[in-house]
Amino acid sequence: MKYLILVVFLTFGSLKAQSIAEDSRKISVSPLIDGTILVPKTTEAPPLAILIGDSGPTDRNGNQQMMENNCLRYLAEGLYKDGIASFRYDKRIVKQMKNRSINEEHIRFDDFIKDAKDVVAYFKRANSFGKIYIIGHGQGSLVGMVAAQKDINGFISIAGAGQSIDEVIISQLANQAPELQENASQAFDELRASGSTQKYSPGLASIFRPAIQSFIRSWMLYNPQEGIATLNIPVLIMNGDKDIQVAVSEAEILQKAKPGATYTIIPNMNHVLKEIKGKDPLENQKTYNDYKMPVMPQLINEISRFIKQK
Repeated sequence: MKYLILVVFLTFGSLKAQSIAEDSRKISVSPLIDGTILVPKTTEAPPLAILIGDSGPTDRNGNQQMMENNCLRYLAEGLYKDGIASFRYDKRIVKQMKNRSINEEHIRFDDFIKDAKDVVAYFKRANSFGKIYIIGHGQGSLVGMVAAQKDINGFISIAGAGQSIDEVIISQLANQAPELQENASQAFDELRASGSTQKYSPGLASIFRPAIQSFIRSWMLYNPQEGIATLNIPVLIMNGDKDIQVAVSEAEILQKAKPGATYTIIPNMNHVLKEIKGKDPLENQKTYNDYKMPVMPQLINEISRFIKQK
């Protein structure tokens, strides 16, 4: 796998697959946000988990073009079996790409935050659920912690970075392409100061190409440590120790910024929430396109326990 992939983009018994289909329906929250709500049959209003996907054109199931692993779909279905409702949605750029209306130069990180807040407001108005939680995966962790500042009962970060995106990339380069580290640092400094940069080598073009510089700069403005520290709600921080995109050290940074948070590292879980039994990088990479492989049961169990005890 090429480096910098991050940037470029059972308590309810025997519920059958048919029940999942029957209890699932599509919802349009706004002209740009389409998703799927999955609500278990209960006598009381169940808690609702809002799932926010990772970077790039990620759809409601956690997939992208040429990458189908269904990680968010399987997470939602696992929570459903534990009596927890969920809403998962396509990022706005998915619909924009389908409509051929996307303009990279106009995309800002704040757009994703606005969409998450709109989703929260939609379900608060519905008043159909006992409590509302946000689960952010990857980039969705930062989006979610900003959106969770209001009207949310709990926040869950899965594989979320603990540093700002420029610091994450520089750390990645230190391990994977140290010859580019200093150049990247200079380019980020110029981008932050002036809003654009030309001081980057061809090896960094995927990060600093002109069309996405404004987006990267808007992303850099958000510090996950500051965001998570201001949350006055229960927080769960999770990571897998086989994650080749977001190291466990990033989760440790978040935990230090929020000492009272519940902190869980899941052995053998990778970035797309699948089990990796060996150390072969190829095994890890193959799961990114294994759409039949379930997510790890421990992930679902830990999230369910957190939601039900709060």
